[in-house]
Amino acid sequence: MTHPASLDNKAILVTGAARGIGKALADHAIRMGARIVAVDIDGDALEESFAGHDAGTVRRYAGNITDEDFVARVVDDAAAAFGGIDGLVNNAGIVRAAMITDMKRDQWQAVIDVNLTGVFVCLQAVGRHMIARAKAGAANPGSIVNISSDAGRRGTFGQINYGAAKSGVLGLTMSAAREWGRYNINVNSVCYGLVETAMTETIREEKFRHRYLDAIPLGRFSAPEEIAPATCFFLSDAASYITGQHIAIDGGFHITA
Repeated sequence: MTHPASLDNKAILVTGAARGIGKALADHAIRMGARIVAVDIDGDALEESFAGHDAGTVRRYAGNITDEDFVARVVDDAAAAFGGIDGLVNNAGIVRAAMITDMKRDQWQAVIDVNLTGVFVCLQAVGRHMIARAKAGAANPGSIVNISSDAGRRGTFGQINYGAAKSGVLGLTMSAAREWGRYNINVNSVCYGLVETAMTETIREEKFRHRYLDAIPLGRFSAPEEIAPATCFFLSDAASYITGQHIAIDGGFHITA
């Protein structure tokens, strides 16, 4: 009997897959039996990260997720290769830190473009594919997980662009869940706290480290590998009756004042 949380034979599209959280998510999904559509703007990193996998397990696509034509081509090509796309993890993101009064318009726009508009572009393209599957008779056309952040629920310091984008992701999640529930498409978001990646390196330095650790009930930052299993759960059949939810995977950070 297949475990309900298995991802066996599911084709999962992961954005920002070449490193950090995206790589950990893709690796865990592969261990759970999935085939991966790995998307990242850094083609060299993508090739290096998945060098040990053939095209039957991982298909690699280098490009910008804000480019609608690129994303549409990825969805069409991967769906043809794998017989459909069963899941999407909208993970790709960037940071451009600055205090509100010092933030330049290009810093604001760059983060909004990738972290919010890019999420929409991928959500839309994969959603169209899943709706077509539903109309063709698929009982379980697919599941989508949008990666948000506690910054989108609590606000953040020195990254108003990031906080605004991640808050917007929560709105995208709820709207898509409402529209696509009739097709049995599940759309949820997960809100991470402080994960040990290159993007959080500055705030994990000694100057800020204890301020954040003191606010995490579990008293530690998480490794990417620690948040991957709970995230991938929402792509599995075990989560078939969960939609429109925002689940914190943050060691309790969101509950502290």
